[in-house]
Amino acid sequence: MVEKKRILTINPGAASTKFAVFLDEEPVLKRTVEHTSADLEAFERVFDQYAYRLDIILKELADANIEINSLDAVVGRGGLVKPIAGGTYIVNEAMLKDLREARRGEHASNLGAAIAHGIAARLNIPAYIVDPVAVDEMDPAAKISGLPDIERTSLSHALNMKAVAHKVARKMGKQYKDMNFVVAHLGSGVSVAPHKNGRMIDVNNAIEEGPFAPDRCGGLPATQLMNLCYSGKYTHQEMKEKLMTKGGLYAYLGTKDIREVEKMAAEGHEKAGLLLSALSYQISKEIGAMSAVLEGQVDSIIITGGMAHSKRITDEIIRRVKFIAPVVLEPGEEELESLAMGALRVLKKEEKAKEY
Repeated sequence: MVEKKRILTINPGAASTKFAVFLDEEPVLKRTVEHTSADLEAFERVFDQYAYRLDIILKELADANIEINSLDAVVGRGGLVKPIAGGTYIVNEAMLKDLREARRGEHASNLGAAIAHGIAARLNIPAYIVDPVAVDEMDPAAKISGLPDIERTSLSHALNMKAVAHKVARKMGKQYKDMNFVVAHLGSGVSVAPHKNGRMIDVNNAIEEGPFAPDRCGGLPATQLMNLCYSGKYTHQEMKEKLMTKGGLYAYLGTKDIREVEKMAAEGHEKAGLLLSALSYQISKEIGAMSAVLEGQVDSIIITGGMAHSKRITDEIIRRVKFIAPVVLEPGEEELESLAMGALRVLKKEEKAKEY
């Protein structure tokens, strides 16, 4: 009988640290520790929180009678590393150096690899990251923007999108590397990507392109945006907030909660109803565009992420895109589970861990 693998997964967020212990695919412990502003204000940089968050995880594991010596691997959420192909990567010094220096930006997820390495090193077991947001498998033509000064970049919900693609392929009795999918992750941002034989060959940058979202603007008319930037009404920081955290549904309705917007629409709020339809419309357009990238050879369209729980949104999308391929719903974003699955594929020798 093949011995099951015990894996610790770690997902540091801006205001929380989530972690779990898995025995193969089954969770045996899950924890979310919330952090207040007061907890974090003493730390000047994200990486300064390393010891604080590490100690919390070790204490919680001890309190739950989880013996860390029983672990086979530790997996951290991949942060803003350099552009890399998808897969499971061994945490090494080059990766830690890039994350410590925050070369592509400060983010709590940058701590994932460091904490995983900190625990794994003392146990002499491997530390990994899996499919970070920086996964870049775009074809050269997909990088062209139309202006030499600007290159299209790949920043997306790669971890969850690739995890559900693997999952759907298994359900179909196939392997991810043999399938063509269009995967739409509907979360605080929206990522839509064509997956061709195990590669995300294009994707809208979920921060600055594609459909609008609960608090992000998505792609905007360039000339009107330029005029607004130079209008004198807003500072650079205010414009950045409008685009990334105060746009989308929030800008129109003052809420980013899809459930609240649906309630408003059900009670006759016309603008709320129109915005939900517009959101579904834009996502459908993006799915259609990415289907063209695959030349119409699409095995399935997969809809995932938190907003995929909304029947109103998914019903409208399915109605528009079902002519392309069968639509599969995989609502939610099980990031801890996705990290465990990435490590498990390596530990079971289904994949080879990559070097950063």
